[in-house]
Amino acid sequence: MGCVSPTLDQIRRVPKVLLHDHLDGGLRPATIVELAAEHGYRNLPTSEPVELDSWMRTAAVRGQLELYLEAFQHTVGVMQTPDALIRAAAECAEDLAADGVAYAEVRFAPELHVSAGLSLDQVVQAVLEGFRIGSSGRGIRVYALLTAMRTAARSLEIAELAVRHRDEGVVGFDIAGAEAGSPPSRHLDAFRYVARENFHITIHAGEGFGLPSIWEAVQWCGAERLGHGVRIIDDIAVEPDGSARIGRLASYIRDRRIPLEMCPTSNVHTGAARSITEHPIGLLRRLSFRVTVNTDNRLMSGVTLSSEFAALCEAFGYSLQDVQWLTINAMKSAFAPFDERLELINTVIKPGFAAAMAPAVSVRAGLSPAAPGYRRPGAGG
Repeated sequence: MGCVSPTLDQIRRVPKVLLHDHLDGGLRPATIVELAAEHGYRNLPTSEPVELDSWMRTAAVRGQLELYLEAFQHTVGVMQTPDALIRAAAECAEDLAADGVAYAEVRFAPELHVSAGLSLDQVVQAVLEGFRIGSSGRGIRVYALLTAMRTAARSLEIAELAVRHRDEGVVGFDIAGAEAGSPPSRHLDAFRYVARENFHITIHAGEGFGLPSIWEAVQWCGAERLGHGVRIIDDIAVEPDGSARIGRLASYIRDRRIPLEMCPTSNVHTGAARSITEHPIGLLRRLSFRVTVNTDNRLMSGVTLSSEFAALCEAFGYSLQDVQWLTINAMKSAFAPFDERLELINTVIKPGFAAAMAPAVSVRAGLSPAAPGYRRPGAGG
């Protein structure tokens, strides 16, 4: 861990990787208001963008996942036409690029966007078109993850949809929604189909429910990554001297380098963590779990990826070297092809961080990046 915490501005300028971000959780408030007016959606709590922004954040900060999810009725409500989906996706890519995100996997549930008559394929095609428009010329690559709602019965259909669009920008399959009472094993046929097709699986697990959800996601359903996974901390005991005893499931997760898509602020809002300073990511990072930093829902939680990193830097004293470690963890864990991941690490991420850290390293050590004693910071785990 480094000793000099970077500013928000410094973090914003370095290339970052985002693996867990919901399209319907990141709309601009003004866009929601405009789309509601255009498409006759009359259920908004207010038609004033600033007030709506405040309402969304207040609605989300209620300490329970099920209550947190209520705010999505309004974003989903205005995302029912091709134009609306294209706009939402394009603005998502624009906003992430403006925050310095170089690679993103953005997830959405196609089954939630068909109430006005769109087919599932039309929903996916519109979102992918939006990502292409919004990322063009902005130095960001945006892929889609298709999510099935775990409380519904369309997971196999969504899994087949994801595989059908795998060559157009969809890189994996996910399930989401209230965890309690809806274990991932209920969707085993969908996960087995995805595995047979040699495709990628990430599962929301260990957020609203504990270790059994994580165990099922990994051992029954073949999850390559865990969405949140924050409750893995329940399998780790910290001794009075600061040492940690790691249980068998947590050891398995760490040994297999299964990535944890951690979303600190959202986890506080849903009650999965008590505060940023008490968030398990601090201990998990220290124990070298494959932790990654993510936004979850930028609108509801009022965050950007840069602000999430800044909060962690303040809470745990992280430096830009720590931010790089976490970023490379995320890029290693992405569902893009290996060659693309390697290219981004070596040509975008490492050079970007080296340039950002070079002045500080040079001043402290009396060296320039060209000097024989200069060392480039290491990679993640």
